Amino acid sequence: MKLFILLASLSLTLCSVSSSLQQYQAIFNFGDSLSDTGNYLLSSARPFPINGKLPYGETFFHNATGRCSDGRLIVDFFAEESGLPYLPPYLGLKKDQNVSHGVNFAVAGATALDPEFFYQMKIGSSLTTNYSLSTQVAWFKKLKPSLCSTKQDCDNYFQNALFLVGEIGGNDYNYPLFVGSSIDQIKASVPRVIGAITTATSALIEEGAVELVVPGNLPIGCSAVYLTSFQESSKASYNETNGCLKALNTFAEYHNSELKRALGFLKAKYPHARIMYADYFEAAMPMFVAPQRNGFSSGSLTACCGGGGPYNFNNSAWCGRVGHVACEDPSLYANWDGIHLTEAAYRFIANGLIHGNFTTPLELTSTTLIANGSNPDNFTTPFEQTSSMELQVGHLQYMG
Repeated sequence: MKLFILLASLSLTLCSVSSSLQQYQAIFNFGDSLSDTGNYLLSSARPFPINGKLPYGETFFHNATGRCSDGRLIVDFFAEESGLPYLPPYLGLKKDQNVSHGVNFAVAGATALDPEFFYQMKIGSSLTTNYSLSTQVAWFKKLKPSLCSTKQDCDNYFQNALFLVGEIGGNDYNYPLFVGSSIDQIKASVPRVIGAITTATSALIEEGAVELVVPGNLPIGCSAVYLTSFQESSKASYNETNGCLKALNTFAEYHNSELKRALGFLKAKYPHARIMYADYFEAAMPMFVAPQRNGFSSGSLTACCGGGGPYNFNNSAWCGRVGHVACEDPSLYANWDGIHLTEAAYRFIANGLIHGNFTTPLELTSTTLIANGSNPDNFTTPFEQTSSMELQVGHLQYMG
């Protein structure tokens, strides 16, 4: 029989105060192409990956580093804020390399769920990598003995280390959507995806992590790849304020609300850990609502680098491939290649996360019922708005 304990005056909410993150001595990052600093390139997943050559990396590094942008990513700005070197990709580590300042485990195209899930769905061939979130956590566990040797050493070391768990999960929806699934269909996988993220977060806490930031999804309805692939004839499908697809952004918000709720249960399980939710959606939204006011004079929906079309995204002429055209000044654009953002956009989001009120620690404040032995990953909430839109472009070549 499960033991139910009523905790008077205790519940899980998100603090609404500004979060200005502390200085860290190390950062460990997990995720996908939004934060990969070279693992996909080093994995040799494809013989000639597009992010392995210019114009990728042209703005800051002046050469391709494996980042899916023209320059730095959010994780790079987090490192700069703490005065740390940019995180080396795990697959590029050399023997006896000093990794005391942190490591990046993220891989472009990675999913929160293991590859077996997608092979069971008969879409495994669409995956661009098998290095899912659980694999990345396994890499960290393998690396851990080189960071600290005793429990006391590890406790002391991880007290000043930040763990960025994501963004991750977006590709779990992208792959099915890009081969024809509807939003209604991918809705069913949300509890599994959230469960994979919270399982990984829990595993890291068990390994000693005490400072964790878990981001939600971006407003995917504002992404050029989706605006191109899910074109609608009805103006009602688009938000009149920002031009983004309503149904896709509603889905992203649903994922985010479920993630926040699940993280609340993790906070109850691990009250000693500082678990913070990073609201990528709201941090990014001002770029789409008022791009010119926020420095993006060339707009936020059209890609800087692409192969033409209303949003400069063309599946037959991706950025980096034959037929693409790159803009002269990426800093004036929010969208880089149709899927990923520019360095300027990532800087804008990072500033809101680090210095604004978009990274919020979970706190225990009012009344809740906690079940001993219950699984927080099983909880879901009603989906307020669904759509039966089908993808019209067939099998989209993707690296996310």
